Amino acid sequence: MEITCYRDPEIKREKRTLPATTYNLAIQLFARCGAKNLFIPIRSMQYLAIIDREEFVFIDGQRKCWVDIAWQNFHSHERESLDQPIEYEAVYYQEDQTAVMRRLQREFPLALYAMMAKQTPHNPAKIIKFRPKVSTDNA
Repeated sequence: MEITCYRDPEIKREKRTLPATTYNLAIQLFARCGAKNLFIPIRSMQYLAIIDREEFVFIDGQRKCWVDIAWQNFHSHERESLDQPIEYEAVYYQEDQTAVMRRLQREFPLALYAMMAKQTPHNPAKIIKFRPKVSTDNA
């Protein structure tokens, strides 16, 4: 799938933190997809999240291909453990996006978990038992 996205001029930029579980899950799903972009539908908000190596962008279903909010400049390399929150910058391209941002912080992780559940293997793992090599030496 390919989507061309547009951005209005940046209105506001602020530093925020993202829980480690959310960031780690997004990166894990992105790595699994094997593509340049990962599309995560946030159905409860009628938004689409697009994840790539640089940023997470959020597009409102009403505005189709116009970015409302982008999460950029993740400082994941600065953390000392995988369970530490990640600092990033939220960039706003529309006025008065405070309520949308608050909902994204709540709904985006739920959408990630839903996507992960769809990708969970449904077949149990099988262990193949090899017989030990029998030595024919009489020494």
